Amino acid sequence: MKNSQVSQVLLMIADLEEINGEEAFKAMSYRRAADYISKMSEAIEDTASRDALQEIPGVGRNIAQKIKDIIGTGTTKHLEDLLTKVPEELLELLKIPGLGPRTASRLYRETGVTGIGDLEAALKDGRVAALKGFGQRRVQALEKGLHDLGSRDRRHLLAYAWPVAEEIAQTLMSCAPGVRAEVAGSIRRRKETVGDVDIVAACNEENVPAVARCFLTGRGIGEVLAGGPTKCSIRLDGGMQVDLRIVRMHEFTTALHHFTGSKEHHVHLRGIAKDLGLKINEYGVFKEEAGSAEEPVPVKDESELYRLLGMDYVPPEMREDTGEVEAALESRLPSLVETEDILGDLHIHSNFTDGIDSIERLARAAASRGYEYIAITDHSKALAFARGLDEERLSQQAELIDSLNKSVPGLRILKGIEVDILAGGKMDLPDDALRRCDVVVASIHSGFRNDQEQIYSRLEGACKNPHVDIIGHPTGRIIGQRDPYPLDMPRLVDLAKKTGTVLEINASPDRLDMSDQYARACKQAGVRCSIDTDAHSLRGLDDIRFGIDVARRGWLGKDDVLNTKRLHHLLAEIGK
Repeated sequence: MKNSQVSQVLLMIADLEEINGEEAFKAMSYRRAADYISKMSEAIEDTASRDALQEIPGVGRNIAQKIKDIIGTGTTKHLEDLLTKVPEELLELLKIPGLGPRTASRLYRETGVTGIGDLEAALKDGRVAALKGFGQRRVQALEKGLHDLGSRDRRHLLAYAWPVAEEIAQTLMSCAPGVRAEVAGSIRRRKETVGDVDIVAACNEENVPAVARCFLTGRGIGEVLAGGPTKCSIRLDGGMQVDLRIVRMHEFTTALHHFTGSKEHHVHLRGIAKDLGLKINEYGVFKEEAGSAEEPVPVKDESELYRLLGMDYVPPEMREDTGEVEAALESRLPSLVETEDILGDLHIHSNFTDGIDSIERLARAAASRGYEYIAITDHSKALAFARGLDEERLSQQAELIDSLNKSVPGLRILKGIEVDILAGGKMDLPDDALRRCDVVVASIHSGFRNDQEQIYSRLEGACKNPHVDIIGHPTGRIIGQRDPYPLDMPRLVDLAKKTGTVLEINASPDRLDMSDQYARACKQAGVRCSIDTDAHSLRGLDDIRFGIDVARRGWLGKDDVLNTKRLHHLLAEIGK
């Protein structure tokens, strides 16, 4: 039983507790336990086998027993009892942004709504609007949430789709000699969400049936949608569709390029090819000659394909027809930031607040990755549910960091804080406390319904504070769960330019905040970005790759990113 599965069952129990009208603290206990278990590096089965479940924050004797039941059977009697009191379909409503268990319970008890379809009907016939406290604005928010949910359900986070696709591609390469397989489509372009997964495989003709059979009989398949000799489609148990195109070996390069996309990028290239007397498609590159058959032009890799068109190679992340074609023709494409350029992580949470692991464990894990530095930026006191730090506990943490810096070789642990930006742009901790930090990340964690001017005023206060270095997750979005708060982003970029404030690309897979468009706006304005994980566990440190994807899609190079700097240059740049 994977940690994530146990976590999901505990979250379901928490939601049902609230729907049934239980005290909020009971649900909070389950949610806290679920949060920690989802972030743990150790398998929950191993924790249970050494009788250490109660060492997990939030897990007492009762929840520990339920976890054992879940590991053994996938459920627990308590959950089954809760499900007898309300329809399980009611949990579907909680997917709608801003609709919590208490509201779901009220809709169920006062209008008979038990699921998404019922809610749509109740909105149309006015039953929801007739409820006390459900004014026009709240009804419109529910209608928008339903609309957004319909489109979100068809897409998957890159962090989920990519490893699944990679596993399928690796399996295909092992099913017959000489098979080449690679993930294409929006995953290869590293888009933040993915619809269908595209995979291109090439093999000798005699191995085509074996490759198709391997694909159509793999594990986790919920439905076979198409099983042709060269075009196959499946739907996995989780609902994700995977499409496979099998080509001949000499077609692999152009097929991979074609199915990587984007469509707009390809249309532009086909126009350039036509002007050169060439034709490009998934089957190859051909010379077009009047009155004679098309002559194939051998292409060994994508770099050669672009050279044939008189262009520099365009990395997959940039293939969106947003100026990359013109830049490639004029040899002015930027050199994009690489994983090995990142020398540290400036936004990490420890077990001083809501993180899982100790500062020492985080530091040693970062050192093993070759990092030069990390910043421990736990929450400030406004986030009481996360056990945010007041001035006294921040000082205690600083003393521990000073001690650890003597015992973790090759790595500097920077003293930091993720300080809350309060109403009016006030910081959650006084300037004296912030002044003692090496790195200050300022973030908004509340008041998401403030209007645009109120949000800007808060961010302006942070940017103008001389002790704030970085604005964390600047738009506040959570992909598929929470829309960005109202923000005039060009205005914030202009403000950051004036104040010298760094804007973060938060690499947490469900945030990816800023987006690639905003990252590119920062580059154009000369505003420095930092790529940080916001890690709450050792495992979270690996998320840096997704922030790098955003930066590359935003055309960022090494010099555009703060945490590619050597430590002394970084500290000098932020005035420390």
